[in-house]
Amino acid sequence: MGFEIPWGSIVVQLLGFVILLALLSKFALRPLLGIMEQREKLVNDQIDSAERNRKDAEELLNQQREELNKAKKEAQGIIENAKKLGEQQGLDIVKASKEEAQRMKDTAIAEIQNEKDQAVVALREQVASLSVLIAQKVIEKELDEKAQEQLIQDYLKQAGEEL
Repeated sequence: MGFEIPWGSIVVQLLGFVILLALLSKFALRPLLGIMEQREKLVNDQIDSAERNRKDAEELLNQQREELNKAKKEAQGIIENAKKLGEQQGLDIVKASKEEAQRMKDTAIAEIQNEKDQAVVALREQVASLSVLIAQKVIEKELDEKAQEQLIQDYLKQAGEEL
């Protein structure tokens, strides 16, 4: 029958294929694998770098949130202190006003008492001079008891009108 297998040709082709594989492996596949490994390393480095950057960003965000909260607390403290200071100043102003009003009241009372004392002294002087005047009139007229009583009442009435 007539078909023969060319063993010589198959061996040569197989040998050529093995040599081609060896040459491709040495000159093409190894450099290609090296490039692939470098690319893989670069991608892994970039992933690691991105992860580090994300963690750093999270830490920075947390720090900024803490600082913001701290600033809010400080601002609240400043506002509270300002309120307390304002209230205290208001109380101080009210207290000073009350003290001034009390001082003015005490001064006015002292002046009124002084004027009252002066008025009493003046009234006593007038009563004394009226008494002397009545006594002089009584002595001069030597009136009877009824007339003397009428004269005293008239002078007292006159003294009351003068006051």
